[in-house]
Amino acid sequence: MDLRFPEAEPTLAEVQALDAAVGPSLVAEGWEREYGGAHRAEALRHRLLPALHALQDRVGYISPGGLGELCRRLDVPPAEAYGVASFYAMFSMRERPVRVAHVCADLACQALGAGALLDAVQAQCGDPNQTGVPGTWQPSPCLGLCERGPAMLVTEAGDPAHEAVVAPAIADDVAVALRVGPRNFGVEVPVVAAVPQAATPAGAAGLVLLQRVGIVDPASLDDYRAHGGYQALRNAVTMGPLDVIREVTESNLVGRGGAAFPAGRKWAAVANQPVRTHYLVCNADESEPGTFKDRVIIEGDPFSLIESMTICAFATGCEQGYIYLRGEYPRACEHLQHAISVARDHGYLGANVMGLGFSFDIEIVRGAGAYICGEETAIFNSIEGYRGEPRNKPPFPVEVGLFGKPTVVNNVETLVNVIPIMLHGGAAFAAVGTPASTGTKVFCVSGSVSKPGVYEVPYGMTLREMIELAGGVPAGRSLTAVLLGGAAGSFVPADDIDFPLTIEGAREHNTTLGSGVVMVLDDTIDLLTFLRRIAAFFRDESCGQCVPCRVGTVRQEEALVRITLGRQSRAENELDVALLREVGRVMRDASICGLGHTAWSAIESAIDRLGALQGVDA
Repeated sequence: MDLRFPEAEPTLAEVQALDAAVGPSLVAEGWEREYGGAHRAEALRHRLLPALHALQDRVGYISPGGLGELCRRLDVPPAEAYGVASFYAMFSMRERPVRVAHVCADLACQALGAGALLDAVQAQCGDPNQTGVPGTWQPSPCLGLCERGPAMLVTEAGDPAHEAVVAPAIADDVAVALRVGPRNFGVEVPVVAAVPQAATPAGAAGLVLLQRVGIVDPASLDDYRAHGGYQALRNAVTMGPLDVIREVTESNLVGRGGAAFPAGRKWAAVANQPVRTHYLVCNADESEPGTFKDRVIIEGDPFSLIESMTICAFATGCEQGYIYLRGEYPRACEHLQHAISVARDHGYLGANVMGLGFSFDIEIVRGAGAYICGEETAIFNSIEGYRGEPRNKPPFPVEVGLFGKPTVVNNVETLVNVIPIMLHGGAAFAAVGTPASTGTKVFCVSGSVSKPGVYEVPYGMTLREMIELAGGVPAGRSLTAVLLGGAAGSFVPADDIDFPLTIEGAREHNTTLGSGVVMVLDDTIDLLTFLRRIAAFFRDESCGQCVPCRVGTVRQEEALVRITLGRQSRAENELDVALLREVGRVMRDASICGLGHTAWSAIESAIDRLGALQGVDA
């Protein structure tokens, strides 16, 4: 690509899309451009990601003409805009049909037959990424539909754009979807289908975070209020900011995204910062393969997230909130956008929330398919209009975060835990679970189980009990292993599943709960193919910023492919295993962020605990 302003002109459709997304050209001429342009360009830069979505949603890809027009309007150098657009998997930089079927090729779907589905789709629909009419298809990273894979997301550009999910999908579904489009295809599966516990009164009675999913109308504020909605915010305002933070601290609530950092300490650190403005970022970009709990909460109970964020903003002095939402979640985006609009219209967001004297509003930022943007500082760069690459720390986000200001970053599950804390108190919350792992935890159970879905249980249930709660492996099959924590987690062998699912219990077993992934593998799954997919996942998702991860993930995949194809001698395989260990140590010790630190973890555990590469030779 020519990294100067391209000579190609935008189409009328692209101009209209940019008019709606960012308005007319805002670049001034003459002295105003010379003396004010840099500041103005920086102020507009955060519109870049939404504008890229607008272009792709309208015409199906980001053309040179459309990108050039966008750069002129936002005063962004074309080289930088191209670097941002090409960073994300969901954006296409080359022309393609307006209709695209994204067929999941990732871990949970692979365990449910995605490999055979991809072969069948290719046989029936031709090679992926063809430019024929009426549409094309392509393999996709995880779509967050892990409880009912193999999954497909169909997109169709236009005014308006349309999307539909089909899961589980077969090859005929892909062919039909490409022929008729998402407006005429796809079945809207009720979100409560992902909550097996809600089917029984005993299970429903024990739910806390999921208690309203399938019960309330997610589009109705009145229904949410009738089921206790916004009482927690009223309690919080009565307490005052200091007491809210004290209750959250007393609850010992820790982050549910994997890092397990105490939420009360994070909130207090931001509240005590004298610099203004304070920002709140909700990380709803759950891109870890096997994770779908945040999608279920947002689709089924969106007002709970809005209320939770408002409580956090009140306590920490945040005037503006952002929800960074996975781009592959069309229904979640629709429900959340509607809920924000309704809450704003009824005074629950805006200049004077509930007439209580504080201001807070929320904006949704759609991600575009980048696992690395789950890292808290990569989110900042993405929202600000830059490549989603992690930042060096310190400074930490509580001091210098989004737009250089103090920022609270929590994921969806962490935030909605604030509601029971405000309703019943921090001590009552801490009484559930264990002293080090308090409250309930939502686990995403997928793979070879009879009842996949999200399960909410108090911390302390054993892994065996969790698998049994999900119906166990299907009849006639036997358990091989459990991938705990997702691609960034580790394998647990079938004979070692009697430890408690707590933060400390996982640590004692040299594993991690991560974001709550419990991916069950039975004896029908080819473990070597599964490992190659993990390696390919990290190769694809590395942002490339640091050498250990950028090079290490490629070398890891190359060595694993050589070993598992069975074309080498045992001695050559042993050398490659040694190389894998060396590369893994370097990534763990020297990478900038958690992606590189954990890219070797699952493969290492498969070698050491499952004997995955023993005896693999020509």
